[in-house]
Amino acid sequence: MGVVSGLRYRAIEGWEQLPSGFMHKDVSDVAVDSRDRVYLLTRSDPRVITYTRDGEFIRSWGEGTFSARPHGITIGPHDDVYIVDEGNNAVRRYDTDGLIESAIGPGGHASDTGVDHSIPDLHDRIDSIRQASGPYNKPTKVAVAPNGDLYVTDGYGNARVHHFDANGNLIGSWGEPGSGPGQFHLPHSVAVAPDGRVLVADRENERIQIFDPEGGFLAEWTGFHRPAGLCLRDGLLYVTELSRRAGYRSWATATIDRPDPARLTVLDLDGKILARWGGEPGCAPSNFAAPHGVAVDSFGDIYVAEVTFSDLVRYGLAADDCHTFLKLERIPGQ
Repeated sequence: MGVVSGLRYRAIEGWEQLPSGFMHKDVSDVAVDSRDRVYLLTRSDPRVITYTRDGEFIRSWGEGTFSARPHGITIGPHDDVYIVDEGNNAVRRYDTDGLIESAIGPGGHASDTGVDHSIPDLHDRIDSIRQASGPYNKPTKVAVAPNGDLYVTDGYGNARVHHFDANGNLIGSWGEPGSGPGQFHLPHSVAVAPDGRVLVADRENERIQIFDPEGGFLAEWTGFHRPAGLCLRDGLLYVTELSRRAGYRSWATATIDRPDPARLTVLDLDGKILARWGGEPGCAPSNFAAPHGVAVDSFGDIYVAEVTFSDLVRYGLAADDCHTFLKLERIPGQ
């Protein structure tokens, strides 16, 4: 499948032992807890499904409580589970059994950004955002800093990063619509480095922006295709990149005249690319279809959540049975 810093990986077919009667057209995100249990956040049907690292079903929860579009899942250092529900404009903290512990910021209503969510085209819909606002208008992901602070990307209807303390009190926000430093076109994922730097996947500007803990702009890393998911583990940053179809309009490049495949990129914390793999056909068992979220366990195995229905199947670009989740196992002895 691929090589990262001398380590070799292979895709494991049939890893997920999905219980009878369960389904998911999309897996929007994935996370791993301190015991290497794997949490899938799914749509159609919206729920959290927990597996062992060998893919054995443990439990599910959240049925009937999420919107049709739960977006992000993050597990903190004490195994608190944070769910970002885009459709409900809410971020909540749960325990590992799915019992809600608290809300992070307000929920249930959209802040005023001027966005017109009735516009079907994503580029034009994001372009309709007139101003940044407070939490939330279709948020996407939460990250936990080493000091316990929380950072939430607020992206499909806003252009901000919100900074909370560990108790969910808002400290501040930054960002506005645009393509300049500190501006965003769909801040889609976030991760916090051990030194406190905040890394933001600015998806439709096709870059990763780096900030200090208070939101001061430090740098940007470019050369990505719609960076969707970020995971920091053991000094490496794993980035999922969605495909670009012919005709795709980007704020970073001219209109795309040929398709670019989905891929996974691994960098060090200086932004140096260590590995990048992926290619056509996306529905091959060992390739990426629509990689959206990513997690890495203590063994170095990589888990990739895919929004295959939303990004491909509904447009007739992939078969209904195209995979929606991949496990990439580190080959023993490497």
